[in-house]
Amino acid sequence: MTATMLTKEYGHKSPWIGIGAYSVATATGLMRMANNKHWLSDVLTGAGIGILSTELGYYLADFIFKEKGIRCFSEDESFDSWNKPSFLSLYVGMNVPLSGYDIDEGHEFSTSSGSTAGIEGAWFFNPCVGVGGRFTVSNTAIIVNGNNAETSTFDALSVCAGSYFSYPLSSCFLIGSKLLSGYICYPQLQLSDETISRRDGICFGSGVSLTFRATEYYGMKLFLDYNLMPSHSRRTKEWMNMLTCGASFAVFF
Repeated sequence: MTATMLTKEYGHKSPWIGIGAYSVATATGLMRMANNKHWLSDVLTGAGIGILSTELGYYLADFIFKEKGIRCFSEDESFDSWNKPSFLSLYVGMNVPLSGYDIDEGHEFSTSSGSTAGIEGAWFFNPCVGVGGRFTVSNTAIIVNGNNAETSTFDALSVCAGSYFSYPLSSCFLIGSKLLSGYICYPQLQLSDETISRRDGICFGSGVSLTFRATEYYGMKLFLDYNLMPSHSRRTKEWMNMLTCGASFAVFF
């Protein structure tokens, strides 16, 4: 809420005011998760309530008081819906596993919900097509043999690159998609009765998104990503299927 208010009041002076405000707000949410004080759903819900309530407050104030405010918004603050939507964003999502796999004949490996954080960006050749990449770190709880919840977590670090697509629905809203491939690294995993060694591999991803472009320079993106990842264990050739849903705060350039 504070970041949105700062951007509303002073964002016309410099886009870096909004960038700094949202960066601090996002870092605060991530640190609350890192210190085990909030779930990802708490952080995303709080961010949504803060942003939407502030936007609603400004809308109602403008509707009621119209041109009686002390600040006059000039027309040059509007922007073209067909501007190139090149962006850099902070990426925060919740993992929803779709499959598991057998580590060996006696162990079935699956994951429950978890979280992902990282950085994503793309440069667009034109308003619809661009290239970009994503760097993420994820942490997910583990379930072995359907009912044994492990104390260790399933961690992964990935770097992906590929094609990004966008289409403006209006000057404020855009829909997008992407096709990515890249590299994923699993650190050594210690289960209660065995150790799974570190593994690297190739991963693939795609996704859809809805972007709200609040100004020419910043906005918020809601996304649903699908990731196809190799198994952590070298003993199986099965692949893992994972959905990641969440939000990112984007800076446009």
